[in-house]
Amino acid sequence: MKKFRDHTLKQYLEVLSLKRSVPGGGSAAALTGALGAALIAMVAQYSQGKTDAKSAEKRILRILKESNRIKDELLECVDLDAEFYKKVIEAPKLSKQRAKAERTARRIPKQVCKLCYKAIDLTPYLVQKGNLNLIGDVEVAVEMLFAAYKSAMTLSKS
Repeated sequence: MKKFRDHTLKQYLEVLSLKRSVPGGGSAAALTGALGAALIAMVAQYSQGKTDAKSAEKRILRILKESNRIKDELLECVDLDAEFYKKVIEAPKLSKQRAKAERTARRIPKQVCKLCYKAIDLTPYLVQKGNLNLIGDVEVAVEMLFAAYKSAMTLSKS
């Protein structure tokens, strides 16, 4: 089966809109977070070379590397969420196997929350020292990451 992260956006949205158990809300939350992290990476790239201080340049480079790492991990969660939730669906109801599958599946939304939090934590420096023409993109990134965080938090409790 083709991984969701390898779908085009149009294909992913088409599959998401079908009457299927996966992908679902957890996968969509992870993708939303990955989009937010990608925006942070974009702003960091545009911010490189815009300051005179070497320390600022080094920190922007670290933000770029970290936001790309987070983006990649969140993109991995798009598929992991679907994979683990599918195991929940396939397990017999009210069984120990199902309970274990549910506990395992809840780990992915928790991971999405952690990654979104880490990504949001990268943004204050970009607001202070990054490309001022892209502050709106930083704001969009934070909103996307916060929405992904809240959505994943809801799923990690259910």
